[in-house]
Amino acid sequence: MQMLRSPEGCPWDREQTLATLRPFVLEETCELLDAIDEGDWAGICEELGDVVFEAVFIAQLCSEPGHFTLADALQSVLDKLIRRHPHVFTPDGLPLSATRDITSTGVRAQWDDIKTAERAQAGKPQKPLLGGIPRALPALLRAEKVGARAASVGFDWPDALPVLDKIDEEVAELREAVALHGLQSAAVEDEYGDVLFALTNLGRKMGLSPERALQRATDKFHRRFGQMEATARAEGRALTEESLESLEARWQAAKAATDADGHPLA
Repeated sequence: MQMLRSPEGCPWDREQTLATLRPFVLEETCELLDAIDEGDWAGICEELGDVVFEAVFIAQLCSEPGHFTLADALQSVLDKLIRRHPHVFTPDGLPLSATRDITSTGVRAQWDDIKTAERAQAGKPQKPLLGGIPRALPALLRAEKVGARAASVGFDWPDALPVLDKIDEEVAELREAVALHGLQSAAVEDEYGDVLFALTNLGRKMGLSPERALQRATDKFHRRFGQMEATARAEGRALTEESLESLEARWQAAKAATDADGHPLA
């Protein structure tokens, strides 16, 4: 990476900044997640290498003006892991002679306590309850985490049923906003967002991952639409040539020929 960034290296690599690398970090991470979901070991190996490469690239950019090196970043996380695992390590990083008996729930609570103590020791103000949830997270995942964090202090519905009432309320407000402002307005976008946020909380209350549920629904739509397209192509037709009624008929046929996940029936 040092060679690629040098005057004798690559013009493209020399032009990159933290801002230009940001999309690649997200893209490579998503490709790694796809490989994990598919159980593709060769793909996981390749994509993990790409993710690590982006980390090396970022570290190189940060080291050039003298901010920190890759070794500094790795040392930082190493020190943190030792500090926050006192049930495994001594303060100097050696394994404990006898590992403490602690549950995974206790480990999480201990981690949070140590993290809070570290901030106090460094003179940093305590973060707000919703602080530390990255805004760059996928919107559904961020909404789920925000709802769960608020629920941790009791600001939550008792169960899933009242959330359904909340969704009905938000949909009614969306309809009202559309009637008053038309489809293209900030008010409609706000109400639409409220519907999505309420749906995310419903998933959380039902023990479902909104991100996973939407991915599955999108995958199902993708498979069934693909079947529509393949059938039309086999008939020598293009979907762009067909009426909405014809497309709907093809969709219903694709649904009838696939299971609940959109896979063709045997």
